[in-house]
Amino acid sequence: MARLLGAGLSVAGLLTQEEARAAAEPAGGAEPAVELSEGQLKAIKTEAAAARVFPQEQAAVGTIDFNQELLTQVFTPYQGRILKAYPSVGDRVQKDQVLFTIDSPDLVQAESTLIAAAGVLELTSRALERQKNLYKQNASAQKDYEQSVSDQQAAEGAYHAARAAVKVFGKSEAEIDKIVAQRKIDPALVVVSPIAGLITARTAAPGLLAQPGSPPPVYIVADVATLWMLAHVPEKDVARLKPGLEVKATVAALPGRVFSGRIVTVGASVDPNTRRVLVRSEIADPNFELRAGMFATFIIELGPPKRALAVPEEGVVREGDGSMTVWVAAGAGKFVKRIVKTGLAHDGFVEIVEALNEGERIATGGAIFIANQYTNAGH
Repeated sequence: MARLLGAGLSVAGLLTQEEARAAAEPAGGAEPAVELSEGQLKAIKTEAAAARVFPQEQAAVGTIDFNQELLTQVFTPYQGRILKAYPSVGDRVQKDQVLFTIDSPDLVQAESTLIAAAGVLELTSRALERQKNLYKQNASAQKDYEQSVSDQQAAEGAYHAARAAVKVFGKSEAEIDKIVAQRKIDPALVVVSPIAGLITARTAAPGLLAQPGSPPPVYIVADVATLWMLAHVPEKDVARLKPGLEVKATVAALPGRVFSGRIVTVGASVDPNTRRVLVRSEIADPNFELRAGMFATFIIELGPPKRALAVPEEGVVREGDGSMTVWVAAGAGKFVKRIVKTGLAHDGFVEIVEALNEGERIATGGAIFIANQYTNAGH
């Protein structure tokens, strides 16, 4: 931001040590000053302090990542060998789209129970109909009729329970009806995508034994309509950050594109090695232009733009003791040294918080030369 004053730096052909000392000597407690000749003034540029608009923002660097809260690991719900796997890494899938099928012994058992239950229900229903006719003709005892009713109701309950057990495996009502009608087992357990998104990982392969909940997942599906931006911010700047602040990000792969988002989390701890805090933002990417792992530059908007007095950066000199100074034009080739307090910096300009008035002209081009003349004069 500011130019660093180099101790002992001299410029040949300009003022001698004695001339500079005499010109810069303050008189009667006046502000430190340097007077330049007409020829030397030609190398000096001045500019008036004026109000400018400064965006209140914090710059940081980081990376793009998947929204981990919208990333789903897909496992098989039951053990079995994979029969077919459909989408590949990089494919986009819709919610409830088939990802893979497995040959599941558990499904086979459930369907076998269903077929048996359907047979028992059919048998008990015919037996109940016969007993009903006999009972109406007084050819059967009431207890036999009531027993047939009980058997049929138990069989019906077992049948509905068996249907529900098969439905848990993802079979539709139509598919269950087909199994019952044809008395034929369908061993293929269908596993569908729980969300719409992008396939980011796949371990599925025909013949692979899949275990429920055992890593690695068969598929990983990520909703990439929103992504995370992970910035690492110096701890000294964290106090001004909070969830809800707007963030803008740029990536080298897409020059000129600016992606907007908001901070969702400010880290609760400081990295002991880097002294930085992880700040997580969420950004919309409806056109799927960003990729996880991209490096990004983040601008965190800390508040509305601020209008303040400003001067060009090249006109501010950092002294050896850390103070910031400017050289104010005082007429007739004279420049007065003024210690100022600086604030925000943006687009080549520095905010001046105090010790300078609007309209006062300061040395910009050549400010470091004037500062060195003052130093060479023994101050």
